[in-house]
Amino acid sequence: MRVIFMGTPAFAVPSLEALVAAGIELPLVVTRPDKPRGRGQRLQPPPVKERAEALGLPVFQPPTLKEAEAQARLRAVGADAIAVVAFGAILPKAVLEMTPLGAVNVHASLLPRYRGSSPINWVIVNGERETGVTTMFMGEGIDTGDILLQERIPIAPRETAATLHDKLAALGGPLLVRTLEGLARGEITPIPQDESQALYIPKLTREDGRLDWSRPAEELDRRIRGFTPWPGAFTFLRGRRLNVRAAEPRDRRPQQPPGRVEAVEREAVVVACGEGCLALTELQPEGKRPMAAAAFLQGHPLTPGEPLGEAPPEAD
Repeated sequence: MRVIFMGTPAFAVPSLEALVAAGIELPLVVTRPDKPRGRGQRLQPPPVKERAEALGLPVFQPPTLKEAEAQARLRAVGADAIAVVAFGAILPKAVLEMTPLGAVNVHASLLPRYRGSSPINWVIVNGERETGVTTMFMGEGIDTGDILLQERIPIAPRETAATLHDKLAALGGPLLVRTLEGLARGEITPIPQDESQALYIPKLTREDGRLDWSRPAEELDRRIRGFTPWPGAFTFLRGRRLNVRAAEPRDRRPQQPPGRVEAVEREAVVVACGEGCLALTELQPEGKRPMAAAAFLQGHPLTPGEPLGEAPPEAD
């Protein structure tokens, strides 16, 4: 079987590797163009490009797939199917219908729940107990195509977006192989999604990470675990942004108003919330590296009653 692989970030790399390990021929790997990153704004290749080149696979990085020239490059390889894993751009209808078996997408949720670009983050924030990976046919809608296969996994009690990302990425590769091989043998019956169960999630923005201390500690804990490393959970201390990298809820009735320091411990800053308290254990001051709360407190002594969350005027 000949398959065009389309993917860009680290999440897509295990799927690429799984196809190679299964002996599926990849005549072309399509990924997004290199992007400038870091202080020097040097061009950095996407993870899929790096891995594909290491595997000796041909890489194609068109700025868009809407142009006839780019589509001709894809059509010329004579693929049986297209596999798409977090490519990062909408595919035109001409590309979706280019191959006999169609375009198959790996999505990091149990569709039709959590359609959209950030399902890994939102299942943690919303307190879901399980999630998984779905393979589906791609259509012109956003994650609305017929379901092919699904695999479920439980969400661990202290799961973070980073740990869940890696679990689902590893799950997606074998599922993609099973899907493509099953389609080639005619063994998979596509199932239309139940629109009554559909849940769309918004695209993440930096402001999503801002902590509202009037909310329950359990909810804020989920937001920190779900929004680290991106967009990053944060508050303000003495007018400067303070990223909260790790925390744990404390089952204690706060004596301070929400958003005030409840207690200063050796290895945590305990903050009063709308319900309960949250112990901040890893912090990142503006412009600094992440550090344990104990190290943070050495340079930023705090006392009970000090407020968090009060942004400078330009940050509102």
